[in-house]
Amino acid sequence: MQFKKVAVVCAVVCAALMLSVAAKASDPQTGTWKFNAGKSLYSPGPAAKSITLTIWAEEKSVKVHSEGIDGAGKATKVDFTANFDGKDYPATGIAAGDMVSVERVNANTLRVTMKKDGQAIMTVTSVVSADGKTRTSTFAGKDNEGHDVKNVVVYDKE
Repeated sequence: MQFKKVAVVCAVVCAALMLSVAAKASDPQTGTWKFNAGKSLYSPGPAAKSITLTIWAEEKSVKVHSEGIDGAGKATKVDFTANFDGKDYPATGIAAGDMVSVERVNANTLRVTMKKDGQAIMTVTSVVSADGKTRTSTFAGKDNEGHDVKNVVVYDKE
C-alpha cells in the first residue's frame, strides 16, 4: 500500500513538472528566428544581410541572443537577459546603447527600450503572429550617429 502512495505522488510530481516545462516552451517569443530580407524594410538602409535571433522567454523574463551580418558586411552579436519589470539590464552588442528595459505588452508582444547613459534611444516592439510562424520587430528611435530610424524587421521561425 505504501508503494502505491509513493508511486502516485511521483506520478503527480512528474506530471506537474512536465506541464511547467511545456508552459514555458509554449511562449510564442521563444525559439530561433531567421531574418526575412524580402519582407523587411530599413530606413535608413542598408538592410542587414543576415540575422539569426534566439529567444528564451518565460513568464517573468527573457534572454535574447542575436548574431548576423549588418548592411556593411560587419559581424554583429547582441546579448541580454532581462525581467519584464521595466528596470534597466545590461546589454552587449547594441550599437547605440548599453542597457535595455523590457515589458510584455501581451502574450504575443514584447517592447524593448534600448538605452545609453540612462536615456532611451530606440524602442523595439516585437509581435509574433497568431500562427507563431512570423515575428515582426518595429524599431523606432536614433542610430549611433543620431539619425532617425524606422525599421520593420521580419523573422521566420525555424
